[in-house]
Amino acid sequence: MAGFPALPGAILDGDAVAHFGDPVREQRALERGEALAPLTDRTVIELTGSERLGWLDSITSQSVARLGAGESTELLVLDPQGRVEHVAAVVDDGASTWLIADAADAEPLAVWLQRMVFRADVTVSVRPELTVVGFFAGAAAEQQAERAALAPQGVAVVWTDPWPRVQPGGHQYYVGVGGDGSEHPGAGYHWRTAVIDAEAAAGLAADPSTVWAGALAAEALRIAAWRPRWAAEVDERSLPHETDWIRSAVHLNKGCYRGQETVAKVHNLGHPPRRIAALHLDGSESVLPAPGSPVLAQAADGTAEDEVGHVTSAARHHELGPIALAILSRRAPAGDLVVRTPEGDVAAAQEVIVPADAGATAEVPRLTRLSRRPSAPDPRGAH
Repeated sequence: MAGFPALPGAILDGDAVAHFGDPVREQRALERGEALAPLTDRTVIELTGSERLGWLDSITSQSVARLGAGESTELLVLDPQGRVEHVAAVVDDGASTWLIADAADAEPLAVWLQRMVFRADVTVSVRPELTVVGFFAGAAAEQQAERAALAPQGVAVVWTDPWPRVQPGGHQYYVGVGGDGSEHPGAGYHWRTAVIDAEAAAGLAADPSTVWAGALAAEALRIAAWRPRWAAEVDERSLPHETDWIRSAVHLNKGCYRGQETVAKVHNLGHPPRRIAALHLDGSESVLPAPGSPVLAQAADGTAEDEVGHVTSAARHHELGPIALAILSRRAPAGDLVVRTPEGDVAAAQEVIVPADAGATAEVPRLTRLSRRPSAPDPRGAH
């Protein structure tokens, strides 16, 4: 576990702490703000230099040029075709900008950022000796994490997740039952992450009052909030529109950056080719589909037919039962679906997150053909 001493009872899954023996109990403790989750599958990148914020603003999807000390946001790095390449949580402490990325994405992100420095006064440093703990705001875990957080400038390096609030310059595609997206299930998702050093990690590990929760608990709560993640929902085709990521990570009016033209075109003139959906899975067979499991539409007789997408994340939620996020084709029906697994097909009730008609928000008027325009009187009158 990078940055952490051995934690009693921790069950590992690769570099991540999967759980501490009872993922359901851990979910409840995490949600109540009583537990900390050691996020050993995250990596920290530090940006220093007087031009770091303006430079970062010019090359990424988010407006960060005026980010103040202690303020948080989220950004995407897009390729020239507008597809998502990298994702980072962002918090500034007044002297450094701290990026928190999924571990597999961190090194490629840092390499790309370094290539983009040119003559700017910016230094990019991967900080593998640091680690991250996640928690929900409002109770004992928040106080523990903020005391332990790195604070080289007197400002705790704690990222506040903006999800699912629509950030300035953002836009939400989820409309929900009321038509305005106000009942988003992530409304209570007050997730935060603190950057800590090895000494602070050891202190938390030695503190008998620390309550721990594993990645299974954190992921279940993320999926229930419909929160996309680079390690799960992003592939080589991903556009930010498809996962409703424009609400928290894209500023539509801040000016040019790589991929901005595609973002604007899809948002203003078209529809994303795929869409994210939430799936409530039949739990009677105790089958939890793996990421990548095919999602199929149902035929009239209830049998599965055409493949319309795939599962990206799945978990057992302490209240909702087995749930998943899936990336579907825009043509996928809005009704019930089927997830195919090696153990058999699993029925899935779909909750639409990004509608099939998302985008095309500019409502640019179509010009009538000249041959069909009615004749207009000469404004100067007859002569």
